[in-house]
Amino acid sequence: MENKKKKTLQMPHTYVIIFAVVAICALMTYLIPVGSFQTQEISYMVGDTEKTRTVIVADSFAYELDEAGNRVRNGVPLFGTEDFGGQGMLNYVFEGLTSGDKTGSAVGIVAFILVIGGAFGIVMRTGAVDAGIHAMIRKTKGREIILIPVLFTLFSLGGAVFGMGEEAIPFAMVIVPLTIAMGYDAVVAVCVTYVATQIGFGTSWMNPFGLAIAQGIAGVPVLSGAGFRIVMWTVFTAAGVIFTMLYARKIKKNPMASVSYESDAYYRGQMAQSDGAAALFTLGQGLVLLTILVTIVWTVWGVVVEGYYIPEIASQFFVMGLVAGIIGCVFKLNGMRPSDMASSFQSGAADLVGAALVVGMAQGIVIVLGGTDPTTPSVMNTILYTLGNLLSGVPGVLAAWLMYVFQSLFNFVVVSGSGQAALTMPIMAPLADLAGITRQVAVLAYQLGDGLTNLIVPTSGCLLGVLGVARLEWGKWAKFQIKMQGMLFVLSTIFVVVAVLIGFN
Repeated sequence: MENKKKKTLQMPHTYVIIFAVVAICALMTYLIPVGSFQTQEISYMVGDTEKTRTVIVADSFAYELDEAGNRVRNGVPLFGTEDFGGQGMLNYVFEGLTSGDKTGSAVGIVAFILVIGGAFGIVMRTGAVDAGIHAMIRKTKGREIILIPVLFTLFSLGGAVFGMGEEAIPFAMVIVPLTIAMGYDAVVAVCVTYVATQIGFGTSWMNPFGLAIAQGIAGVPVLSGAGFRIVMWTVFTAAGVIFTMLYARKIKKNPMASVSYESDAYYRGQMAQSDGAAALFTLGQGLVLLTILVTIVWTVWGVVVEGYYIPEIASQFFVMGLVAGIIGCVFKLNGMRPSDMASSFQSGAADLVGAALVVGMAQGIVIVLGGTDPTTPSVMNTILYTLGNLLSGVPGVLAAWLMYVFQSLFNFVVVSGSGQAALTMPIMAPLADLAGITRQVAVLAYQLGDGLTNLIVPTSGCLLGVLGVARLEWGKWAKFQIKMQGMLFVLSTIFVVVAVLIGFN
């Protein structure tokens, strides 16, 4: 009876969850009429640089009408393409995978995940990471818990300062086996990498990809309100560190309590195989680890100084894999030969194919709803307009809190921070004026709703990429994350309410 109960309560596979969401969205297209907005170009300053952005005109929404003046409903067909009857529901996988461009979702992130997976496949084949992990464990001698607050804070700073997100994927490929070898689990690794970046992203005082864009669109001085946000970042980061450390201690005492205990067996097996070989740390292994470190420094420099993004970062890590493979061949690490570089790249990419597919499937949800183009009549635009109207006429604190809830929910279908800002802030900013709260508060509601829900929504390509690295299903992750999500929701509510009460501006 107990086994049957456990099977009944088991979370469905991520693919099943996304398919169910796609089916619900397809049904909505038969019930909800389509509409569109007009757009305009706006300019705002970030330091000494003038930025421009295409945004919607807040009061320009109009339903699509047929010749008889009735609202049009564009129900998606069961099967179809753009050239044959319109995008069909069952085409969501292919259409999702091929949407976007190399700088974003989905095709860009899919390619990024596969290249990163292949590069680290070569690195892991050398055995240098395993050897480095064993050496670190020997030196820390029970003090490994110190790494959690250090790594969490660094990654949170990365999210706050330069909008770190996708960059967490390659870092996770090193840190996942490290935390498991130290007696923790893959969940801890996801927390100190991706979770930390999104907490930093959502509470940032200078994030160029979210906060700066939202403030520019809302007509608020860009990067203003830094004092309040620095306090907020400190509180949220400290809360994340404490939550992660308490969980890590629990798993250290009872590893089987982990939601990832079964999937972590893959890494535990790798560690067991490398125990004997790790006794001696060789020059070749040291050079591979140095290559990883140089690549990390190069990546941070590229992102902060040169503005590198997905294409450049993917190429940087490909170079890392190539150099590591050459070192492995020269020093005969694990008997490595040139052909092993190719096969390791292939197997490393293959390990992340599942995560890459989920990214495309998730993007298929947006396509079924009609896409994110505000000038093209779609169900997505109607949902945005309707939810915005629900907030009109709501006073003060309640309006600010509902804005936060709205941004959190809307992030399920539009996970791009800059895209969500462009779609929602032209509506939220005027609503803030009507509700008697500052536009700075509206921006705060946006950044908290956008950044923090990236930690759990199954439509986030970055989250699913990191989970793919950790070999962790979304359902198991959600079982853990829902508790932290509740804590972050309460903290966000407190900060939004305090911001209204102090007239944050």
